[in-house]
Amino acid sequence: MQDSPLKSGISPGGKVPAVIIGILCGTGAALGWAAGFAVAKHGISIGFSPADLALHRYVWSGLLLIPLVFRDGIADLGGIGWGRGLVLAVFSGPAQALLAYSGFILVPFGHGTAIQPATAALAGILLAAIMLRERLSPSRILGVVTITIGLVVFGVESLTTIGTHGIGGDLLFVCAGVFWALFGTFLRKWQVSGMRVVAAVGLLSVLVYGPIFFVFIGPANMLRFSWEENLLQIVVQGLVAGVLPIFLFARAVALLGAGRAATFPALVPGFSLIIGYLALGIVPSWAQLIGLGIVLIGFRLTLR
Repeated sequence: MQDSPLKSGISPGGKVPAVIIGILCGTGAALGWAAGFAVAKHGISIGFSPADLALHRYVWSGLLLIPLVFRDGIADLGGIGWGRGLVLAVFSGPAQALLAYSGFILVPFGHGTAIQPATAALAGILLAAIMLRERLSPSRILGVVTITIGLVVFGVESLTTIGTHGIGGDLLFVCAGVFWALFGTFLRKWQVSGMRVVAAVGLLSVLVYGPIFFVFIGPANMLRFSWEENLLQIVVQGLVAGVLPIFLFARAVALLGAGRAATFPALVPGFSLIIGYLALGIVPSWAQLIGLGIVLIGFRLTLR
């Protein structure tokens, strides 16, 4: 019997190895998340609330994607199922975003862009081994240890520059990272396509988070800002950091496996530091650069 395209490592078109496509998808997702971090930090800095940013990230794009759910069948949420869709929405939707955005209120930019992705990478590898029975090779174990050391460097930097009150912000990013790791694990377990996930999460955000926001919070705060600032958040949070990365990450999970794909968030700190410096003028400390270097080494080990 002839091997399938994924098993043989060749893409369905027979031209580009599937692993290369998976790496490109994962890298593209990391770039999108990094851009989202930078624009979110900008939004928090000028006065947007985490709830405002979560609305911009999920509800407007969700409205645009509703036709896709109806096309694939609203009865079973576009083929995903309402129960599974709700689980995926919890771990990749507004709740996860609120954790991350709230963290930026308490700690500097570099903390969130390192702690959340690295935690997602660590938790994803461990969850894949426990829940999906993916083999945890010696190289990946070494990668886990290395990424952990990088996180410790960031943690020490947090304590010395912020103090103990920064622990709360760091823990919010840890929780957000674990949420994303659970999302990736369930994607692999249920073999759900990326576009269907994006559309389902968007619809559930419209149905659940939209009413909660407008009834209990209201748009008064975000209306204080210009339409340009709101449009920036809608485009970057909703599309560049919302829809596109979920689709690309789901594709990476399908091509590389949940364990390997879970390491792509470890690229986000580097991309975020570059974007943060170019767009916001945020200069990383030496400790952040050292921690980033260690995390990237761990990332490389986990991909072997």
